[in-house]
Amino acid sequence: MSTARPGIPRHLAVIMDGNGRWAERRRRPRVIGHRAGARAVNVCIDFCLERGIEALTLFAFSSENWGRPEEEVGALMKLFLNALDREVDELDRRGVRVRFIGERERFSPAIRQRMEAAEAQTRANARLSLVIAASYGGRQDIAQAARALAAEVAAGRLRPEDIDEAAMGRCVALADLPPPDLFIRTGGDHRVSNFLLWQLAYTELWFTELLWPDMDAATLQRALDDYAGRERRFGLTSAQIAHGATENTSA
Repeated sequence: MSTARPGIPRHLAVIMDGNGRWAERRRRPRVIGHRAGARAVNVCIDFCLERGIEALTLFAFSSENWGRPEEEVGALMKLFLNALDREVDELDRRGVRVRFIGERERFSPAIRQRMEAAEAQTRANARLSLVIAASYGGRQDIAQAARALAAEVAAGRLRPEDIDEAAMGRCVALADLPPPDLFIRTGGDHRVSNFLLWQLAYTELWFTELLWPDMDAATLQRALDDYAGRERRFGLTSAQIAHGATENTSA
């Protein structure tokens, strides 16, 4: 991937919260909110394509969401299936690569087949990597990475003392993408809710009271403007960051 322009995140991660409350405030079934939220996804994809953002990871369905009422889960699965059937050709035409992370074995065979087909159809695209976190949990992601490393040790291909952050980082989801630069959560809650726990270590966090179905380009731009004004130090001091920038300019 190329280096993003100054002030533009390479990778945006989003928790799309508030669909149910959006519908309840209108005295409509929660599924209506999820349908409206699906339209907001297209707004976010358009925004990323227009701004040159290289990767967008959306938290669509957490591993904990399986515990919601059966009727709501069923409606969400139907929406998910319809979206896969309806949107993939257009995403492919626009150069978007679609990927899924999470425990996909928990989905029905029909949905898993659509996931695999979408990934295969769009695999060669490079304009935007769209990652859908579905049946995903950050703790589950880290546990899976630990199991993979344990298997390498058991097979004699890896020594325990060689397990470090880099080794773990190669085994978690999104290992081939830059870590998220900016995290956005709608809906008013100020927490990461088991989303990309490893990957968000130095991500800038931005929260809004806006409910996800009301997401628009103006709100996304406010988040980018706020991000552009932040100093990202990654554990260093401001002086060290400034010195490094001076050296890079001189070079």
